[in-house]
Amino acid sequence: MPNSTRRCFLSSLPLLTGSAFAHCSGPKLDWQSIVIAARQQIGVTVVYDPAYIALDYPGGDIPRSRGVCTDVVIRALREGINYDLQQHVHEDMQANFSAYPKIWGLKRTDRNIDHRRVPNLRTFFKRQGWQLAIHSQLHPSHFLPGDLITCTVPGNRPHIMLVSDRVDATGFPQVIHNIGSGTKEESLLRTFPLTGHYRVTSQSAF
Repeated sequence: MPNSTRRCFLSSLPLLTGSAFAHCSGPKLDWQSIVIAARQQIGVTVVYDPAYIALDYPGGDIPRSRGVCTDVVIRALREGINYDLQQHVHEDMQANFSAYPKIWGLKRTDRNIDHRRVPNLRTFFKRQGWQLAIHSQLHPSHFLPGDLITCTVPGNRPHIMLVSDRVDATGFPQVIHNIGSGTKEESLLRTFPLTGHYRVTSQSAF
């Protein structure tokens, strides 16, 4: 994260308005569009489905009624700021395959599934310079709408969530994710052990 990027404090309002976004200094990305694109999946993506499916490329997607946690993020970035993780992850893995996890025993890239795996996204995000520190004592000011958070859920499974512009009664942001029953917006930011905190920057994304 560039040193010149400053965080803005998230107030305890139930919903941060467009004017609140305007007061955040730093990269000129449309964070609100990312969050809106994620929220628009609620009630539409209602099934958790990890099945392998052949996709178009670029811009490929499985049926919108289903997906996994990564699909929430993929759709939010693609529809919110026109950033296609399928294409960018595939291209980076083609050029730097050895830098990515070998958990699945693959010997070459697979543009149908590589971008839908949390460990690959964590590697890609770090390589883009999007990684932020994980604080031992979390505070609402550590997070901005549109931030990407990875964690470990029961069963030692990797998970990814997108930080919302809405906060709970304690002032902590909610997250938008699909943890097993479709896309939802919930207060789970402090529920699971965090493994990564990432923020897309305009300098590296575009």
